[in-house]
Amino acid sequence: MTAAPASFADIVQRLSAAPVPNVETLAAAEARNANLTKPAGALGRLEEIAIWFAGWRGAPQRDGASAQALVFAGNHGVAARGVSAFPSDVTAQMVANFKAGGAAINQLCRQHDIPLAVTPIRLEEPTADFTEAPALDEAGFFEALALGWESVDPAADILILGEMGIGNTTAAAAIAAALFGGDLAQWVGRGAGLDDVGLARKSEVISGGLALHLPAIEASSAETRGLQAAQRLGGRELAAILGAALRARLQRQIVLLDGVIATAAIAPLHFCAEGALAHCLAAHRSVEPAHGAMLSALGLSPLLDLGLRLGEGSGAALALGVVQSALRLHAGMATFEEAAVSGPGA
Repeated sequence: MTAAPASFADIVQRLSAAPVPNVETLAAAEARNANLTKPAGALGRLEEIAIWFAGWRGAPQRDGASAQALVFAGNHGVAARGVSAFPSDVTAQMVANFKAGGAAINQLCRQHDIPLAVTPIRLEEPTADFTEAPALDEAGFFEALALGWESVDPAADILILGEMGIGNTTAAAAIAAALFGGDLAQWVGRGAGLDDVGLARKSEVISGGLALHLPAIEASSAETRGLQAAQRLGGRELAAILGAALRARLQRQIVLLDGVIATAAIAPLHFCAEGALAHCLAAHRSVEPAHGAMLSALGLSPLLDLGLRLGEGSGAALALGVVQSALRLHAGMATFEEAAVSGPGA
């Protein structure tokens, strides 16, 4: 296995040389789709998904895809400032729940027969409070990134990346605000259930973090500013998600992107090189206000909109069924010739 990158420059260099979809399999999948027994475009985005999948995975006709679910957990120093309705102890308690099979993601993985790995990352050592210092130093950021990188099964077609970490919607909102700008209110949501007082406190904390770190982020090169934001404002579980998504991109694996945390975690790659997130499919739109805004900024259109705000990779696991259906339709339907059905214009 190729080692994980150990510098921002290395990430940028690898993404700049990242593989692109296979044009031959794309063309073959498009040709097959044009001859299936249906009116052109009748299956809407399902047709687009099957063709897109074919290009990335290099097979013009697949009746299913293998998937892997990875959930990373981390604790945030900024949580001590009262930015969450729950105490930081809940992170470890929920990890135990995942491992016992009692969480939402467990049920969805069981339903879709997805192997699930849950990885807590130094829960006893929260990141630094980002209003006082970078959340992670460079060594800590790349340690977590490498953990995500090494967790990816190269044989999987699709990655589902989830998280758990009290305070991580604060980190996600701070990253989004640092990268995309605009009114802070569009990035700050209620997370796991903050009241109005808590929401105001969360906004104030994020403002403090931005005041401290934006000068260094904005002084970085255009290609590395996102990575600077991830290190200074993020967390270990977010860095691990970034590392897994990065490896997937370099191996032409598809990432089914979950909610606001996972989107903020991978958004820094968007700034590293053109097409860095071309292998990502937005699974759903969360009710967290930052999520829809980030998806728009990244040019990603969600498959589902069910009012979800759980995280854990749950929205991505739900959307896997849509992708599997797209592949089954594309591979299993007969062509006009095979079915002896007259095609359009016949």
